Amino acid sequence: MIETRPWGTYQILLEDDNCKVKKITVQPGQKLSLQSHEKRNELWSIIEGEGEITLDEDISPTSKGMMYYIPAKKIHRIENVGNKPLVFIEIQTGEYFGEDDIKRYEDIYGRV
Repeated sequence: MIETRPWGTYQILLEDDNCKVKKITVQPGQKLSLQSHEKRNELWSIIEGEGEITLDEDISPTSKGMMYYIPAKKIHRIENVGNKPLVFIEIQTGEYFGEDDIKRYEDIYGRV
């Protein structure tokens, strides 16, 4: 099943007691909220497109083949700065994988 968000879509590829794996697609010109998680770590592997990733205060370009480990409580975001979809695989590990484990600091779509 594909879930739609204001920035694009995600699909859960695997979910069990130990991890959750998603395929996330960010449409051109869109970005996820600036956020952190209390109970999970994330590993992002960029598989398509170009973007910018924010990790705390650092903003860096990203593209196919790059990987990022985002520990719990680290502030992060990804933005699609290209003209094609930005696609990445997200592997979540930790204590809890619910969508309500998101603390938003900034969101262009008005979500809290």
